[in-house]
Amino acid sequence: MSGLFLAEIVLPGVKRSVSVARRCVGEVLTVAGHEDVDDVRLVVSELVANAVAHTASGEPGGFVTVEISSVDAVTAYLEVIDEGAVTVPRVRNADADECRGRGLWLVEAVAAGWGVRDEGYRRRVVWAKMSTKNGTSACVARAGGRK
Repeated sequence: MSGLFLAEIVLPGVKRSVSVARRCVGEVLTVAGHEDVDDVRLVVSELVANAVAHTASGEPGGFVTVEISSVDAVTAYLEVIDEGAVTVPRVRNADADECRGRGLWLVEAVAAGWGVRDEGYRRRVVWAKMSTKNGTSACVARAGGRK
């Protein structure tokens, strides 16, 4: 991915790391001049939560890495790197009464693009490209343009 590399955050593979990743990514992008990072925070939360719950990163001693880049003034690119799993992340259609299973559906709904690639033994990358242009957040649009 071309663009300006901003940060790499390495976190233990535990649930508490989800909120840390969300906060850090938001702060890094804001400092870099991105205006609307709500959707990026949502996406990184979902991807880190999935890494902790469904990959070897969530096992004792595991970790998750988040890399953040600025493609341009209104586009961010992030990668969540985990320690791999037998399954491949995919969007699924959760039943209405299920409390889980909508994370990648949300990622697909708000990201300009996303995907998965394996980079050898115990290294899977889930990436997302996101708009950070003020007023483009899906969260803002659903609220009628108000924050």
